[in-house]
Amino acid sequence: MEKQDTILVTGGAGYIGSHTIKQLLGEGYNVIAYDNLDSGNREFVLTDNFVEGDIGDKEQLLETLDKYKPDAIMHFAAHCQVEESVNHPKKYYQNNVTKGLTLLDSAVEFGITQFIFSSSAAIYGDPAKVPITENDPKHPKNPYGQTKWIFEKILQDYTQAYPLSACSLRYFNAAGSDPEGTIGEVHDPETHLIPLVLQAAKGERDHIEIFGTDYHTPDGTAIRDFIHVNDLASAHIAALDIVTEGQGIYQAFNLGTGHGHSVREVIEVCKEVTEVDIPVKEGKRRAGDPPELTADPSKAMEKLNWEPQLADLEDIVRTGWNWVQKSSNRC
Repeated sequence: MEKQDTILVTGGAGYIGSHTIKQLLGEGYNVIAYDNLDSGNREFVLTDNFVEGDIGDKEQLLETLDKYKPDAIMHFAAHCQVEESVNHPKKYYQNNVTKGLTLLDSAVEFGITQFIFSSSAAIYGDPAKVPITENDPKHPKNPYGQTKWIFEKILQDYTQAYPLSACSLRYFNAAGSDPEGTIGEVHDPETHLIPLVLQAAKGERDHIEIFGTDYHTPDGTAIRDFIHVNDLASAHIAALDIVTEGQGIYQAFNLGTGHGHSVREVIEVCKEVTEVDIPVKEGKRRAGDPPELTADPSKAMEKLNWEPQLADLEDIVRTGWNWVQKSSNRC
């Protein structure tokens, strides 16, 4: 199937959006990045076509669509801090749902027929079993997960009512950085486990804290499915084939490796890669943290013809460590 010529990427200055743009450009797509720079990094946007704008600004959205006439939209623009969503739910419902709906309405009004949505495994809440399949119950435990699930349901309804096809890609634990070191993982505040451990290895943190050592897991710490950001990016590009197959299509896919790693395992791998004895403190569980979140990615592997290329935890950590060293030296 022929590639789409032009892709509009909302949240294009963010972590996953910027890595996806890099891959899209490498495969010959024309890319427009759209980001309000509330939390994104302008220097990570590698396309010359950049619009500083908010997804809630319908006038600017329509102007952008009219100017660039994209064939598809990849929607990454969302607030994504779980704890913040609990403390400030209004912020999350306004941005992730209300403003997301403005973006979707603008797309439909302009005649965009292909839409790919950045969703999350947070929609599942505490899973009844692992690995998690796409058909498992959805019980999000916080406003962040709720907003992702609400928008998925909106997308599904829209594909039935309007000339639109859509995919929702449910990330498990995004990790790592561009192997070439051009861009990387930067959050403010940083909440992801691997960069936190690597910051401790670099001496930028006094220690790394383990939240919970009494889970019913082999070593007592929580288990997560870490997937490299480049593999997430390649799945978005593969999903373009799904949304170009015709109107009224809606599909959702889990994106993970299918293999879980405990917090202790992650710390040990970080120690091996960095050759630093990272200080560790043990703390209590955080409310709402399930013992294990591991994906069953078989549907994505079959339907998208996709497979993680950087599935080994050591490879993921090494790309993150290369970025931490480079970005620290650059400061």
